[in-house]
Amino acid sequence: MLEFLQSLPSPIAKGMIWGIMAIGVYITFKILDLADLTVDGTLGIGGVVLVMLTTNGMNIYLALCIAFVAGCVAGFVTGILHTKFGIPAILAGILTQLALYSVYLRVAEGRANLPISGRNYDLIVTSNTNKLGYTILIIAIFIVAIIAILYWFFGTELGHSIRATGCNQSMARANGINTDTRKIIGLIVSNGIVAISGGLLAQFDGSADINMGRGAIVIGLAAVIIGEVIFSKIFKNFALRLLSVVIGAIIYFIVQSLVLKMGLNANDLKLFSAVVVAIFLGIPYWKSKIAPKRIKNNNGGADNA
Repeated sequence: MLEFLQSLPSPIAKGMIWGIMAIGVYITFKILDLADLTVDGTLGIGGVVLVMLTTNGMNIYLALCIAFVAGCVAGFVTGILHTKFGIPAILAGILTQLALYSVYLRVAEGRANLPISGRNYDLIVTSNTNKLGYTILIIAIFIVAIIAILYWFFGTELGHSIRATGCNQSMARANGINTDTRKIIGLIVSNGIVAISGGLLAQFDGSADINMGRGAIVIGLAAVIIGEVIFSKIFKNFALRLLSVVIGAIIYFIVQSLVLKMGLNANDLKLFSAVVVAIFLGIPYWKSKIAPKRIKNNNGGADNA
């Protein structure tokens, strides 16, 4: 147990990085009410753009900004496919994700894996055990900044119109809101944030890999659902809800680390992710089924009294 506690900083740091990605998923899944699978490709694009630019001498913060822009472009493409070509959001995301596979190889000059660790670069974050405390602090600053910006943005008239679009498209259109534009903006913001997470993750893992985003949507959904199930009755404020998503990601990676310590085969991690998401997605449904029965039983007891 002591060994597990000593190893906690690593899953916490990784969970925080994935928590940034989960914030992007939250925007599409909860605010826009869209299932966007672009993130599986955007995460890798964010990573490869940062690694390529950094290893070619660019300042790493500027490289991260360009990675953000690359993610925004991916979100824009998905938005155009969905709104202007009438393609369902989930399929539009799959098409963009598929295209990003080739884009990754183009950017990486045909290499599936691009290492960044072991070279003389000033990385923003690192998995180096001696620097995990610093890494956690830096990621925390990124998280606070992103949440603060999103809190401000979704408090503006444009932000409210995006939330209205996700809540009720028909009512939004009746109030003169261009829902197609709002969807595109939401997808741009979401995928830009995911790309930032990809850039940070590439540094933490020491490389960008063409498969680094595979299954990212599942982990993102797990973080969103875990955070919602645990903190929905406590965190009512929008900023706190975004924070709950990050905490959900941290919990996910701590649990993942624990089960690996207990002997789970690493090849079963995807199965583990699917099971976790299924369980937490099912909890609200079970609650909705159990609650009426409890009320009925309580009323029955009161009538008998």
